[in-house]
Amino acid sequence: MSNFVIKPAERTEKITYAVRDIILLANEVAKTGKEMLYLNIGDPNLFDFEPPRHMIDATYEAMLNNRNGYSPSSGIKEAVDAIEGEAGRKGIKNIHDIFVTTGASEAIELAVTALVNQGENVLTPTPGYPLYTAVASKLQAFENPYYLNEDNNWQPDIDDIRSKINDKTKGIIIINPNNPTGSNADYETLKQLVDLAVEKNLVIFADEIYDKLLFDGKKHVCIASINPDAPVVTFGGLSKNYMVPGFRIGWGIVSGQKDMLKDYIEAINKMLRARLSANHPEQYGIRPALEMDQSHLKIALEKLHKRRDITVEMLNAIPGISCVKPEGAFYAFPQLHIKNSDNHFVAELIKETGVVVVPGTGFGQVPGTQHFRVVFLPQDEKLEKAYKAIADFTARYIDKYESAKVLS
Repeated sequence: MSNFVIKPAERTEKITYAVRDIILLANEVAKTGKEMLYLNIGDPNLFDFEPPRHMIDATYEAMLNNRNGYSPSSGIKEAVDAIEGEAGRKGIKNIHDIFVTTGASEAIELAVTALVNQGENVLTPTPGYPLYTAVASKLQAFENPYYLNEDNNWQPDIDDIRSKINDKTKGIIIINPNNPTGSNADYETLKQLVDLAVEKNLVIFADEIYDKLLFDGKKHVCIASINPDAPVVTFGGLSKNYMVPGFRIGWGIVSGQKDMLKDYIEAINKMLRARLSANHPEQYGIRPALEMDQSHLKIALEKLHKRRDITVEMLNAIPGISCVKPEGAFYAFPQLHIKNSDNHFVAELIKETGVVVVPGTGFGQVPGTQHFRVVFLPQDEKLEKAYKAIADFTARYIDKYESAKVLS
């Protein structure tokens, strides 16, 4: 037998995904028989949320009608037309390409890959969704994080963004509403970001997958609607707004000055053609989802609004924890006022209580701060039980670890 060891590519070394990586520890704890309370994965279907029936029926009918082969590489016409209609309602003009993908994740990866060379960079929000840093690692691009301002409801820090731009910067990523903080960027901040991107000739990658999940009467501002000439790729999908993350259906919308985007659009389409197509029958759910009854959103938002309030009230009542109120999505990103790492806190929390959250290091954070992410999708009573366990644990943790005494 050979002693030869197959070495993986260096580009995979820095790829992590804390949301699922933390499950390795949780699984070991679950084997001991401890009751587990999972607040780590943003999957509404694990709880009391359901997709609109007309979308499911359309998908089922497509399967029965044997729409089970390959689709056009950019998506079926009725889906692309529906996405264009939705883009118009969002205020996007100057649209030059729309493509349907295997989840918004594939759209993001294709759009970034078509733009960024080895050694170049895109500005990524911190805290932010870890897919972006994973894609950068695969492309052997430099990580170039910019910070969201926790003292300003997690708004992007425009001065910080400007300071991070260099001659290797190709684009700016914005996640709005944000995962993991649940923040909703305001118009003025987005306008400044667009102006800066235009000034520096940067592509804006706008992840707006949670754009219909907003609280307190807040409105979502589509960044591509602010300046029709700015080069923007807007990402959306069915996963979160329509409660079908397992469908793996997303899309990208490319807008801006046509002459500037022509070659870039062709680069994206080369890869679209090479990978053949996204899931075919599920694409027949896009038009009914976007154009038909939206009452499932009212039901979902009523539940999420209450669970957001429970989350903020109970977490802010815990000495050693503070939590900015989320304005959208279904995540909160509370700060730990301790000296120990959030990794240590979360590991001990899971082992002692069975409550599974994700350490802030998995999403990025301002150096010297500690956070964790919670998902407030579970039913009220489950959340209350989890937060009570976190409160009791935090008191014990602070008492036990002298190096982790409350700082503020």
